[in-house]
Amino acid sequence: MSNLWEAHSTPQTFEKPSFIKLKVSPEDNPQKDCKTVTYKPPAHDDDERGGWGNKLDFLFSCISLSVGLGNVWRFPYLCYKNGGGAFILTYSIAMVICGIPMFFQEVAIGQYLGSGGMTFVGQLCPIFKGVGYAAMTLVFLLDIYYCIIIAWTIFYLMSTFSYLPTLPWSGCGNWWNTENCFSSIENNTVINSTLRTTSVEEYFERRVLGITTGIEEIGGMQWGLFVCLVFGWLIIYMIIRKGLHQSGKVIWFTALFPYFVLLILMGRAVTLNGAADGLLYFITPRWEELLTPGPWMDGATQIFFAYSIGCGALPALGSFNKFHHNCYKDSVITCVINTLTSLLAGVVTFSILGYLAAEQHTSVADVVKKGPGLVFLTYPEVVLKLPGSAFWASTFFIMLVILGIDSEFCLVEAFITGLVDNWSEELRPHRGKFTVGVCTLMFLLGIPMVTKGGMYIFQLMDYYSASGMSLLWVCFFQTVALSWIFGVDKISDCIEQMMGMRPNRYWTICWKYCGPLIMIAIFVSHCVQYVNLTYGSYKYPDWAEIIGFGLSISSMIWVPLYAFYFAVSGPGTFVENLKEGFRPHIKMRKISICDKRTGLPITESNVGLISPSQSFN
Repeated sequence: MSNLWEAHSTPQTFEKPSFIKLKVSPEDNPQKDCKTVTYKPPAHDDDERGGWGNKLDFLFSCISLSVGLGNVWRFPYLCYKNGGGAFILTYSIAMVICGIPMFFQEVAIGQYLGSGGMTFVGQLCPIFKGVGYAAMTLVFLLDIYYCIIIAWTIFYLMSTFSYLPTLPWSGCGNWWNTENCFSSIENNTVINSTLRTTSVEEYFERRVLGITTGIEEIGGMQWGLFVCLVFGWLIIYMIIRKGLHQSGKVIWFTALFPYFVLLILMGRAVTLNGAADGLLYFITPRWEELLTPGPWMDGATQIFFAYSIGCGALPALGSFNKFHHNCYKDSVITCVINTLTSLLAGVVTFSILGYLAAEQHTSVADVVKKGPGLVFLTYPEVVLKLPGSAFWASTFFIMLVILGIDSEFCLVEAFITGLVDNWSEELRPHRGKFTVGVCTLMFLLGIPMVTKGGMYIFQLMDYYSASGMSLLWVCFFQTVALSWIFGVDKISDCIEQMMGMRPNRYWTICWKYCGPLIMIAIFVSHCVQYVNLTYGSYKYPDWAEIIGFGLSISSMIWVPLYAFYFAVSGPGTFVENLKEGFRPHIKMRKISICDKRTGLPITESNVGLISPSQSFN
């Protein structure tokens, strides 16, 4: 193995005399042998990056990040949109050759470099530092609209308590219902059976959203949703204000509680009349769908979206690990749990869709609108069939709030960590104020999506800003920078030095060949066979599509723009700057050690550094 880094336990020689040697004895740290590290007294009390208190904090943070609304909300609606089994097939292929390998790669490099998502690609391939800027743009846009789902969920939760002992979507006698409303528990008739809609669907679209006829008609503010959006951002800020690594026990709860609720709902959903038809639709591929780019595009991007690949969150979480932590096991465990959670949510959702189809005497494919509100049309329906429906409804929406918030605060933390790492001297002393500013800005930019036409804006952002083409673009160039320019052999050396194990050929082949080829093939086919965005039967106007492309380009443009800037702004000639852009410039890594006596992390500002060897030059 090439000696890419000097052993981290070896004392380093520094020019500044402020570095001293610190002996760590077994009494101070009973889990480690006695060793000597280089210690630097902190210049500022606030100048600390942080570290996980124990190994399980990192594992549960990865689960909290990747297992969230992407599984319960996004996976079922994309599966329903793309023909059930066809989507599962493309999703599974993308998981094996792209998802798991890239997840492990991002976490490992973040751990190796001790840096967040904005800087880790730029250290290994400076000319592609624009990938970091693109990733931060993606996660910024994602944070804005992701909290809207949390606002919808909080609205449902508050409504559940307001209407006790009944549920507001259980009947059709409310002011928001139409004459074509159909309630599964009232068994009421409707005037026109071909146009009937369920009480659950009418509650979501007419009461929660107050939805207009199109994006051209924004309408007024949905003040209930506005208040819920404020509440959601306050919760997120309170969790991350001291840094994600200080929220370990919160993460444990948010990662485990949803499974308790999902398993109970699944037990009821699969026993409903018609559930078998829904499950058959869920697992049966419609082969003609595979000839279109839709399932392939959505399957691949859902893997990246659900695993949080390409948005800078995984390197940020990995950067809080100790240098020799075995993140391989954590990565595989997280990916397996993520996929099983998506399948579990799919079983519940499609069992309910089968039941709704049987109740309305229609097909599973046509029972509800194929849109991002699917989870709010299916799960509220199944709780009506449970004894004590109000209790289970409140439990479900508490779960959904937790799923949304644990993913959201990890993503917001990824954005903040990325920017703070890139401009550490300017931002780290003012991290608290910076966090307030970021949360406030994201809240203000989300306000248009809590208007009556907000659903159309929300879907436009979901399709264009942080998924689809833009996410594939960022992931492709990130993979090229890491696996081709820096090289899979050097990545393997880094991993071997950290964990004492070298990745086998499965990982290197996926990193270097399978992943990039799949991404570029799907990207090109999507561009060639592009289909306009729709919401139900509504087709978005051309000007809205242009705005959508603008959202995609806002992140994609950073990659070529920064590469051109790097080539023309350097001290050398254009060719010399290009050559320099392909050489790694790795900053000295800060080791995170947790003081076992105080429980506080000894962090970036005050612990020994690992400096790169000459083999990178």
